Amino acid sequence: MRKILISTLIILFGINFIYAADKVVVGAKAFTEGYVLSSMVSLLLQENGIKVEEKFGLSSFPLRKAIETGQVDAYVDYTGTAWAAYFGHTENIYDPHRLFELVAQEDLEKHDIIWLDMINFNNTYGLAVRQSFARENNINTLSDLAEYINSGKGKDIIFGVNPEYYERSDGIFAVIDTYNIDIPKNKVRTMDAGLTYGALSKGNIDVAMIYSTDAQILRFDLKILEDDKAFFPHYNPSVLVRKEVLDKYPQIREILRPLTLYLNEDIIIRLNYLVDYEGLEPKNVARNYLRGLGLIK
Repeated sequence: MRKILISTLIILFGINFIYAADKVVVGAKAFTEGYVLSSMVSLLLQENGIKVEEKFGLSSFPLRKAIETGQVDAYVDYTGTAWAAYFGHTENIYDPHRLFELVAQEDLEKHDIIWLDMINFNNTYGLAVRQSFARENNINTLSDLAEYINSGKGKDIIFGVNPEYYERSDGIFAVIDTYNIDIPKNKVRTMDAGLTYGALSKGNIDVAMIYSTDAQILRFDLKILEDDKAFFPHYNPSVLVRKEVLDKYPQIREILRPLTLYLNEDIIIRLNYLVDYEGLEPKNVARNYLRGLGLIK
């Protein structure tokens, strides 16, 4: 009886091991964009015959630890997050392609984690104005804004930023210094990050700190000013895959290439908007987008 029991356990363990080895565990960061992007990863893999288990809704550091320890096989992360938060570098790399190369190289060498293609949008900080204000004053870049303010026309301009960005050494006053904007400190007001968009739309402030792929940009029809001196750090996303998994499923690279081919800032803002303000589920938004491209059935 004991031999039968042991044999049965060995068989069951073997089945479970085979099952675990024949699926890819996809993780997702716990915010709208993280859910949408990782849902695309999951759907594309499943469409191409790869079994998937989803572990969605983790914050950055637990999810990062999960891929390092093999509890998660693939998920979407950002170059700037890895460079500063995970790897602890303090030097700012302003060339997005160079930053991607450095992050990818370090992760492969130290953790056997591969970064696939860089996805073509940057979820970073930015400054925005009302579309009407930009049109009326021909302001498209931060240098244009600086020229407008320094000319005296913008002497009453009010900036709105969150308290953290007000205090940070690389925050709003570093932006002001970089672009030589002549504005007194009392013209920079602090408020919760989520409130800057509405305050800008209502005219309570004139320039707002924003996150460049936030759905509220579309909701309030705001104009992101071009960072023409490349001040803001880069947070380009990419799919991270454990090398062991990519060696087993080398087709994953081609399966997920459409994320690089078909995503950009305008598109991801619209997809985020469908979740945050139209109330659609992230997976349904991802599915509908991929179906529209003919990538899944």
